[in-house]
Amino acid sequence: MNQERLMKVLLSPLVSEKSTRIADANSQYVFKVLPDASKPEIRKAVELMFDVKVKGVQVTNVRGKVKRFGQALGKRADWKKAYVTLAEGHDIDFMGAD
Repeated sequence: MNQERLMKVLLSPLVSEKSTRIADANSQYVFKVLPDASKPEIRKAVELMFDVKVKGVQVTNVRGKVKRFGQALGKRADWKKAYVTLAEGHDIDFMGAD
């Protein structure tokens, strides 16, 4: 896989109460990824960017919500979310505290 493509696959980490809970309990981390990203690409991208060993990847397509803007109806964009499970002993620290 092209290293330039792998650097673009992960858009951002999703840090919320739910993602923090599953990170503590299951060593799973949640990322917003490109809509056309595949599981092998996500695995390689996480291993490349964070220097960790990935045990598994689960993905879900999130539909954009229909919202009202005054009288007009609009729709938020659809996006893809990846749940990445790390191997035993590996960890990702988003806060940067050493």
